[in-house]
Amino acid sequence: MDPAGYSMRWYDQILTFGMSAPDQARDTSWWSDVWENAQWVRAAKNSIIIGSMATLLATVLGTIAALGLSRPEMPYRRFIMGVLISPMIVPLIITATGLFFFFSSTGLAGTYPGIIMAHAVLGIPFVIITVTATLTGFDTSLSRAAASMGANPVRSFRLVTLPLILPGVISGALFAFVTSFDEVVVVLFVASFEQQTIPRQMWNGIREQISPTILAVATVLVIFSVLLLTAIELLRRRSERLRGLTPG
Repeated sequence: MDPAGYSMRWYDQILTFGMSAPDQARDTSWWSDVWENAQWVRAAKNSIIIGSMATLLATVLGTIAALGLSRPEMPYRRFIMGVLISPMIVPLIITATGLFFFFSSTGLAGTYPGIIMAHAVLGIPFVIITVTATLTGFDTSLSRAAASMGANPVRSFRLVTLPLILPGVISGALFAFVTSFDEVVVVLFVASFEQQTIPRQMWNGIREQISPTILAVATVLVIFSVLLLTAIELLRRRSERLRGLTPG
């Protein structure tokens, strides 16, 4: 092993790779060059934008689905649950291929809305599972009490149900964001060449030219994932305290 290879310069290349003038003084114009031209920064922006929008869509749809599936009078609950969480079970390459053919026929292939919807499909099962788990210990008498006091269903959900299931909703949203942020297979199928995300940029780098910069990016992503998982665990414990359970 070459000791000279151990250096922080690989982290610096995350900012400078692709810049038009990386050796200039690091003033406002240099940072503007980073923001506009650095390939890793551009990929990070795409990942954050796509991940945030996909998370929002997955959280809304997944929470609505979980609320419906938690009702005992819901017909065919097991079948519907199986269909909704199937993206977690079906091999990802099959899901990506199906999305590619569907988006190609609808004109969504190679567009940001198409990528966002594809990532939302992958994130919805995580939201459904976490919110459903939170609703398992939910006291439905609180909603009935709110209704008896004149609250309509929307007001009852906003003031009674949502605050109690919010930790589960946020946990599901974080899982959905991590799933979108780390996804590469679906992006390879439905995104155009210009729509680079961090995992796709890493994939291209491994195929074209292996650089320690990729390992530096991977280290940053691992730290980021650990922080998100820590937040999820704290939210899980808070949810159990709100439901009167002892955190395990």
